[in-house]
Amino acid sequence: MGRIDKVSPFIVMDIVKESQKYKDTIHFEIGEPDLDASEKVYHALDKAIKEKKLHYTESLGLLELREKIAEFYAKKYRVDVSPDRILITCGTSGGFLIVYSILLNAGEKLALTDPGYPCYKNFSYLLDEVPILIPVDKSTDYQLTSEHLKAYTDIKAVQISSPSNPTGNIYSEEVLKELIQYCEEKDIYFISDEIYHGLVYDKREHTALEFSDKAIVVNGFSKYFCLPGLRLGWVILPKDLVRKAEIVMQNVFISAPTLSQYGALEAFDYEHLNNVTHTFKKRRDFLYSQLKDIFDIDVKPEGAFYIWANIEKYSNDSYRFSKELLEKIHVAVTPGIDFGKNNTHKYIRFAYTREISHLEEGVKRLKEYLL
Repeated sequence: MGRIDKVSPFIVMDIVKESQKYKDTIHFEIGEPDLDASEKVYHALDKAIKEKKLHYTESLGLLELREKIAEFYAKKYRVDVSPDRILITCGTSGGFLIVYSILLNAGEKLALTDPGYPCYKNFSYLLDEVPILIPVDKSTDYQLTSEHLKAYTDIKAVQISSPSNPTGNIYSEEVLKELIQYCEEKDIYFISDEIYHGLVYDKREHTALEFSDKAIVVNGFSKYFCLPGLRLGWVILPKDLVRKAEIVMQNVFISAPTLSQYGALEAFDYEHLNNVTHTFKKRRDFLYSQLKDIFDIDVKPEGAFYIWANIEKYSNDSYRFSKELLEKIHVAVTPGIDFGKNNTHKYIRFAYTREISHLEEGVKRLKEYLL
């Protein structure tokens, strides 16, 4: 089997395409914020166009933007990160490909959670690496722990996401600290996907960099900053890995989009970002309060914008059930099987990335159809 044959479709994107058949579709499927970014971003983009700033930047990205990101870590986490350790990438997807390419050789093992974001394993397949999917469930609040890892050998790197997709759980300070310590003791690279940081509702999230300078962090502007179309992310690396990553970036994409970088300079509008968090919290509170009367929900999501709902009282086939909801009542959800094999046929994922009136109509249709 060739490596491309191992790459699975991203089912949610197929659902998005299918949902276009119906003009009145209620969208719970796609993890893309519907809110606008700060107006300052649009002004910055307009200014950059007028000033014809369309040339390449250096491969690591605009120094000014890397300095802004360093300021963000000092302000939000009280962590000192040198701009020289920050790389601007073509989205977090580009970031993961860069990170995986410099950390692992073909045949080496990358530990991931199951359920988890499906593109991680597909990225590793593209690089001829071996994803090890470790089952997690509500017994550990869907957190990967050091106890999980002790059952596996020859792991080269471990990756977690917090808040996570699809469950919305957040790693506690204790679990995160212990996991990082275990990886350092075993000489395992630790990668933290922090793309949903900022979209946190009942507690404070922790960056892995609070506990180790050796941790590798991937983040970006698509979720909290509401700029998915800029296709802009960042990676924070230990100093000894920066040059390796820079060489790969020079060859793969030269530099991230220049206009996007100039726009992102104004993305750190904290008053606007606080409103984004507040809006998604209200949506989370509404949708969770409604769905828990229809489905069994293992954990109340603490971050991101997803709810992981058990459908066993209605079906044992999340893909077929999702297709049924779309065809019968024009409600689009993501089948759990998009996120792994660990009982994922029993779950569907809801995204609360539309206004409450839209979510309300979806809940109404679900109740009328299922209850």
